[in-house]
Amino acid sequence: MQNKNFTIRTMTREELDIAVDWAAKEGWNPGLHDADCFHAADPAGFLVGLLDGMPVATISVVKYGEHFGFLGFYIVYPDYRGKGYGIQTWNAGLEYLAGRTVGLDGVVAQQDNYRKSGFELAYRNVRYQGSGGGTIPASAEMILLSAIPFDEVCAYDQQFSPTGRKQFLRGWISQPDSSALGILKNEKLAGYGVIRSCRSGFKIGPLFADSPEMADRLFTALKSNTPGGSPVFLDIPEVNLAAVDLVKRHGMTASFETARMYKGPQPVLPLNRLYGVTSFELG
Repeated sequence: MQNKNFTIRTMTREELDIAVDWAAKEGWNPGLHDADCFHAADPAGFLVGLLDGMPVATISVVKYGEHFGFLGFYIVYPDYRGKGYGIQTWNAGLEYLAGRTVGLDGVVAQQDNYRKSGFELAYRNVRYQGSGGGTIPASAEMILLSAIPFDEVCAYDQQFSPTGRKQFLRGWISQPDSSALGILKNEKLAGYGVIRSCRSGFKIGPLFADSPEMADRLFTALKSNTPGGSPVFLDIPEVNLAAVDLVKRHGMTASFETARMYKGPQPVLPLNRLYGVTSFELG
């Protein structure tokens, strides 16, 4: 259904705060400073659907490099669902990413709808919840990520992304109310993780490591930077069995899941070294 009073355009930075608030109401628990980091990744990659000038639908369609994009924040305000505003916004977002492989983390119940647009299931990502606090493990190999040259961090991170995401990463690893740690092997970066403050508790993401033991040490160190008993969340690719072992070993329980889907060729990523997804909204 078309409505001449419905228009779609690029969001302003301030309108992105609206999308984040809607995501919080959906139970997605965004980080306190996600909007600034997300907007820096691709300022043109956030669309808003307006009815008579009022926001009723949002979507993010962030471009990475020349060949990849990630879709998120696909939300229609509850009072306006089922009226065609969502699919118009969705189509505008896919048009912005035309010619690229597109990834998304969608709610499982919407998989069939995503398939109609050409998306195919790759694997499930599962959110686990546990408790913060604990003791920071003593280790000469564990250092602040800020002590490592940024280009080295980017080179390591790019192994886990279909293409580079330098602009996004610069803000993500240095955002307020967060901690970013790296772990070294033979004086080279062999893993890193970030924990950030969210509407509820804290999220760890990403968590990348060259071995299960390094992933565990990073996880333990990151969560020790939070108040004891506070909620800590980690989103893991279920296909990484070592990540499943990690969350079970730390007494975490599953609380939410998404379907990681791709439109176009599925990127080949080292999922056996990916212990925590950076963000369900931006990949």
